[in-house]
Amino acid sequence: MDAKKKYRICAEAAEDKMAENLVILDVGEVTDFTQYFIIASGTSDRQVQAIADNIQDKMKENKILPVGIEGYSEGKWILMDYDDVVIHIFYEPMRILYDLERLWHDAKKVRRRKPTPKKST
Repeated sequence: MDAKKKYRICAEAAEDKMAENLVILDVGEVTDFTQYFIIASGTSDRQVQAIADNIQDKMKENKILPVGIEGYSEGKWILMDYDDVVIHIFYEPMRILYDLERLWHDAKKVRRRKPTPKKST
């Protein structure tokens, strides 16, 4: 599966669990270890874990397993490595502290199309 499809699955899974301030960065031109970062926040450690669980479930449905997952038990900053897509899920105060968007300011932000709401019949 290509990296764009992976990040779309991960972003939708994060949004399903009400992730806040979701940002996708194309870091492929500024690093050689991955293509995309997804950065998202939760308002509690449980929500951060729920976001990670949903991403892992959706990726597993697509037969994609992580290279590694770190920080899950604490729920303050979970890093999920899917090779060409790396997901950072923060408890919001930790996100402010580490400010990855500033550290990776040279990376391009990816614009996402929001799905159009389905009309009820």
